[in-house]
Amino acid sequence: MFVVFWRTTLLYLAVILTLRFMGKRQIGELQPSELVTTIMISNIAAIPIENISFPLSSGVIPIVALACFEVITSYVTLKSRSMRKLIVGNPRIIIRDGKIDQKELEKLRLSIDDLMEQLRGNSVFNIDDVMFAVVETNGSLSVYQKFDARAVTNSGLSLTPSGTDAPPSIVVNDGKFDAHALDYCNLSEEWLMKTLKREKCAIKDIFLMTCDRSAKYHIVLKEKEAGRS
Repeated sequence: MFVVFWRTTLLYLAVILTLRFMGKRQIGELQPSELVTTIMISNIAAIPIENISFPLSSGVIPIVALACFEVITSYVTLKSRSMRKLIVGNPRIIIRDGKIDQKELEKLRLSIDDLMEQLRGNSVFNIDDVMFAVVETNGSLSVYQKFDARAVTNSGLSLTPSGTDAPPSIVVNDGKFDAHALDYCNLSEEWLMKTLKREKCAIKDIFLMTCDRSAKYHIVLKEKEAGRS
């Protein structure tokens, strides 16, 4: 049992490090070669776990090799447009000015139900509202709507923020101070100390403190200090 646990842990770490080596895109934006590599790595990792007589190195070495192949393939497709077209493919426009390109849809083997599902995923329910719809190389659908169908934005209404539009950052988390968060807010540690002194609390007493670039802050004390304000 201990041997199985140890082999599983080692292969688990090996797969995580391999995927990190291959890049974050491996997780959420799989290209065809990346998908194949990921499936093969998962299958190879399962063999030494299920069969303890199988040498552990025979599982780790192929995993590392596949990762290296994927990195090499990524480099080649980056440098060679023809290889990129062969391995990754090209984006395909399937809707132009509200009209579906049925030939492209057939080449991609997409049904109208598949198309409508992806349009709804982009908050589009009427094909006439679409200026362009492009099937990306990873299978996702990018939609550019006609002007009349686009959502209203602040810039479209010529609105400007009254203060800062930057989101608040966590300055203190469970009694621990984050200097990078203060830098993000363009504030100093001296400002923090003066603020806490004014609020009559110490960093160790704070469960959560957030602050934005306009120096607007919010403090939540730890429960044992909740009686203080």
